[in-house]
Amino acid sequence: MAENNESKEVLLHRLQVCGFILVELNEYLDSHPEDQDALRCFEKHRAMYEEAAEAYTKRYGPVTILDHAATQGNKWRWVEGPWPWETEKEGM
Repeated sequence: MAENNESKEVLLHRLQVCGFILVELNEYLDSHPEDQDALRCFEKHRAMYEEAAEAYTKRYGPVTILDHAATQGNKWRWVEGPWPWETEKEGM
């Protein structure tokens, strides 16, 4: 569960961990599609990923291009600001 006081690094780490788990579970479920425990685990981590992604995006900006509305005004804003993996100093 993403909390309001989590830092950028904590939220990004949660996204990375949940993303890794989802990819691994996806691979497992490809060969074990009836495994109810794995399906529940996938749904749990999908929800955790989505919650962390929403919290991160609201506080720090888009994580992926899919999180970014391409039509924000009359300018492509995806390249503005630091990338999610950069610190504020690196992005300047």
